[in-house]
Amino acid sequence: MNIHSWKAIIEGILFAVGDEGLTLKQLSTILELHEDTVSDIIDQMKLDYNEETRGLQILELAGTFQLATKKEHAPFFQKLMETPSSSTLSQAALETLAIVAYRQPITRAEIEEIRGVKTERPIQTLASKLLIKEVGRVEGTGRAILYGTTKEFLDYFGLKSIEELPKLPESTDEDFVQEEADLFFEKFAEAFEDIS
Repeated sequence: MNIHSWKAIIEGILFAVGDEGLTLKQLSTILELHEDTVSDIIDQMKLDYNEETRGLQILELAGTFQLATKKEHAPFFQKLMETPSSSTLSQAALETLAIVAYRQPITRAEIEEIRGVKTERPIQTLASKLLIKEVGRVEGTGRAILYGTTKEFLDYFGLKSIEELPKLPESTDEDFVQEEADLFFEKFAEAFEDIS
């Protein structure tokens, strides 16, 4: 495999893991390449991103590599967040927010396990609206980000504390739980529309 293929694979992997990033050791294991080789490829990728007119960059934060947007483009992302189309939350974002609210602190991988689909975009949306935030990191390899709700979340939904959230049903009947979940997401959506 040539260098361009390895760059494309690393880019795809870093995109897929999102803001959790991966360490050099993790990338080396996944790619089955020596750490020095992976480090050299990442250095070349950093140069590519800097020299070309690209909207992304590779950052190394706390020993992990991740793809990120460039700071100089921040005003445009701010405008995106302020557009009317982004004022309401999608069903995916509402489901993600409900999971974070009830299960916090929780990692993205745990949210994805519950929802059964990727949640990177809903998490970014919720964080940009200040409804969730990073509240810590898991101990051990990878140090995945733990998410929790914010004071703004409580304000938006008129709650004094997280304990005021409606209780979830204790029934294990799948159909009943699904109906209750659908009803909860509906109420959540209505409440969010009221405060948007």
